[in-house]
Parts: sequence; C-alpha cells; structure tokens
Amino acid sequence: MSAMRCHLFAGILLAAACIPLAGCNPTGATSSDGHSHAETTHKPFAGTHPIRVVCTVGMVADIATNVGSKHVAVTSLMGEGVDPHLYKASPSDVSQLSKADIILYSGLHLEGKLADLLERMGRTKPTVGVAEKIAADKVLTDENGARDPHVWFDVSLWSEAATAAAEALAKFDPPHGDEYRANAAAYADRLAGLHQYAKEQLATVPSDRRVLVTAHDAFRYFGRAYGVEVRGIQGISTDSEAGVKQVKELVDFLVERKIKAVFVETSVSDQNIRSLLEGCSVRSHQVIIGGSLFSDAMGNAGTPEGTYEGMVRHNVDTIVNALK
Repeated sequence: MSAMRCHLFAGILLAAACIPLAGCNPTGATSSDGHSHAETTHKPFAGTHPIRVVCTVGMVADIATNVGSKHVAVTSLMGEGVDPHLYKASPSDVSQLSKADIILYSGLHLEGKLADLLERMGRTKPTVGVAEKIAADKVLTDENGARDPHVWFDVSLWSEAATAAAEALAKFDPPHGDEYRANAAAYADRLAGLHQYAKEQLATVPSDRRVLVTAHDAFRYFGRAYGVEVRGIQGISTDSEAGVKQVKELVDFLVERKIKAVFVETSVSDQNIRSLLEGCSVRSHQVIIGGSLFSDAMGNAGTPEGTYEGMVRHNVDTIVNALK
C-alpha cells in the first residue's frame, strides 16, 4: 500500500472513531457515575419557551423551578418516597428524557443506575450534574473513597448547586442568562436564612443528645454543617446491605449512650430501624422512633414538604422535637 493510501486509510479510521464520542469535541463533563466523559458542545436554545427541563430528583427540580421561573417547564422523574440509589429508568422516563431540551441531575453517583442513560443523553443535549459543580474539597467521602452525594443536607452547599443550574440554563438560553442568575441569587438568599434557622434550632439541643441515627448514612453533611453526631445502619448508598454486625454495633452505641430516639426515612424501608428497637429492648433500653425524615426524596407535591425548603424545615423540627 502506498504512503498516500496509508494516510488516507488512517484518516478514515480516525473519523470513524470520533462518531461514538459525539463529534470528538469533549468538554470534560462528569456523569452521575462520577467519572469524566466526553460531551458534545451543544447549541444554544433556539425553540420557543418554556424550555423543557427534566430533572431526576425533587431537590434538583426545586432548583430548576426557582431558577428557571417562567421560562421553564420542569418535570421530575422521581417523586415522593422514591429511592434514587436503586431507581431504574422506565420506558416513560426514557421518553421524557428524550423530549427534554436540557437535563439536570444531582450526580456524585446518587442516580447510579441511570449513569449510562444520562451519559448517552449528554451526547445530544445539555445534561448537567449540579452537585458535581461543588468544589471537590467540600465533598465528603466514605472509607472506600466513594463521594457522598447527599450534599443538599448542608443548605449552604445546595446554594452552590443552584448557582450551577443557573449557569447551565444561562449557557443554554443566553438571552435570559441575567434573569437566571438573579433568580439563583434570590433563592440563595432564602437558603441562607434556612441555613441559619437550622443552626439555631439544633443548637437548642444539648450536645450530648445531639445524635441522629437513621436507616442509611445520608446525613453526614447535615452533621458537619449543624454540629450533629450522625450514625446510619447502611452506608451512603441503600444499594449496600446492612449486616448483623452493623445492627449490633448500633445497638451497643444506643445502649451505652442512652440514646432514646432513632429516625426512619420516607424513601427507605424501616425494617433495619425496627431491628435496632428490638435489639435495644432485649438489652432493657427502650428506644422510640422519633419521626420520619425526608432523605433522598421530598414530600408530596403541593405540600410544604414537597419543596426543598419545606423538607429541610420538617427534618430540623422533627429532629429537634424528638431529641429535646
């Protein structure tokens, strides 16, 4: 084969290799599995408003609604009581994502089973993990180095996710960019007040009683931000199994510390929490369920707990009332 033909053949192979990578124009986007992936540089919005924004979880949908305001129509795939760690897309979800103008998800592996689907969608339309824009040094990890996705439990961090959503919308819809940024700033002001409310309320609980025991380890950011000692039966993902050893260790902890209340989560089975209560009862230490907390999903749409701010207030008030 001549040198000219060799060069031509190599060029054809290179062009073919670029096709699966959405045009070989990577921007270093990060998908919900926490790894960097190539992504197409997408064109700005050229359709008619409202922009169709599809979000994975309610907390992200709340950001999109507040930041996008009248310019967006927001759909959330997961509603009340849905566990995003275990969630698998239905044909209806795939249809919704395909029709979206822009997709916003939380990320940091929260929607682990949707990772491949979100990556594919990112090749044809803006697909942004808002929590993945938070500075890496603020993100917690577990003993295995896995990043903890539950950043919304530190209200000050969730403000940063709102800023990321505003920038994504501004990039996609430049004529309304200033409006998205202004909406995000107003939302951040409200969240600053909520952050302070959480600090003040939890400070009313004596420090030795300020202990939060839940079904899975979703509240570490909450503990760090508001001075609460946090324990969970399962790890940061409900995809992990809770063993007899973990339950026994927590029973020992509750008995030794004389902790009187534990909490169930609306999106997680209460089976393991019930095991804690039974284990403590055998040890002649009575523990009650202090209430039900919203962890990975918000409440019903149309209720106060169906908003991010209402969800946080509900959790803070429930924890404070039980522990005091």
